[in-house]
Amino acid sequence: MNAPLDLARALQAAPASSIPSSLFGLPNQAPHERVLLAADEQTGLKAILAVHNTARGPAFGGCRFWSYDNELSALNDALRLAQGMSLKNALANLPFGGGKAVLIKPAGDFDRAALFAAFGRAVASLDGAYITAEDVGTTTADMRVVQQQTAFVSGIPREGAFGGDPSPKTAWGVFVSIEAGVRLHLKRESLDGVRVALQGLGSVGWHLAEFLHKAGAKLVVADVDAAKVARAQGMFGAQAVGIHEILAADVDVLAPCALGAVLNAQSIPQLRAQLVAGAANNQLATVEDGDTLHQRGIIYLPDYLVNAGGIISVAREFRNEGEESAVMAEVTLIRDRVAELLDRVRVNGNTPAREADAWARSKLVKA
Repeated sequence: MNAPLDLARALQAAPASSIPSSLFGLPNQAPHERVLLAADEQTGLKAILAVHNTARGPAFGGCRFWSYDNELSALNDALRLAQGMSLKNALANLPFGGGKAVLIKPAGDFDRAALFAAFGRAVASLDGAYITAEDVGTTTADMRVVQQQTAFVSGIPREGAFGGDPSPKTAWGVFVSIEAGVRLHLKRESLDGVRVALQGLGSVGWHLAEFLHKAGAKLVVADVDAAKVARAQGMFGAQAVGIHEILAADVDVLAPCALGAVLNAQSIPQLRAQLVAGAANNQLATVEDGDTLHQRGIIYLPDYLVNAGGIISVAREFRNEGEESAVMAEVTLIRDRVAELLDRVRVNGNTPAREADAWARSKLVKA
């Protein structure tokens, strides 16, 4: 790991809006416990491993492989995602803290296996303080490569044991959350005929589309991959709209399942959905955007509450616990936590975003 990230040069070149106020944590928040910058000149690895909080146990969170405008944007993403994992693991009652890894996708050709082997060595250097798994841009094959370098990895198919791709579990958690939100906020007893806008048809978004279609929901979809959109039209009778129109679609429910910060000062005034529940991490650009949604009468179910199915899956796999039906039953309990959150909102008068944050932080203690 001999080629440092050039943060000094990035600071000079980056727009002010992308520069974090601290290299150690997020604005107005306690610093992260550890932030490792790992680079390897031979493979092109540039990785940020952020350990937010280990009060409940080792930090657990996926590995994101993405193209970023600059290194500071990647750092900011890692910090936000790691904090979100602390809140997610706490609300899911898992004996783990929160962490995340962000790998900056190299330009041009590169040896993917060699790059992920270098990443595995970076994970190993943390001596178990951080456990990794799949996230946006990574696969079970990547995790198998990481596994050759460290035992602190999950989300891998295992012969005769529970494990593997967690995306169906993530999608199921979002699905039962939408069910609960539709029943409690929209006052509809089923999803039959409910219009749902799906932003993103990746691994999780596609599984969510399958669950929603089977339940009778009417889908409106958008994705940068036109082939996925065409497939959804053929299989689910989905209505296709452009990626710039999906947030303003005339629907009952909006399910963001792509990247974060899509709910912001520009997009929120255009929303027509009454309920927001999706798989994407960090959907709110700022906490104040959650206030704006609430003022508009739109119920936002925080992403780290509803999309916890994947981390529940990989956590049970890592601990050699459970089997398919037991893990699915545990993921289904997210539905009950959604109902509890809405009860807390009604009693305490907070917005869902602020109430969920307070609830999760109250659980950031030793498990």
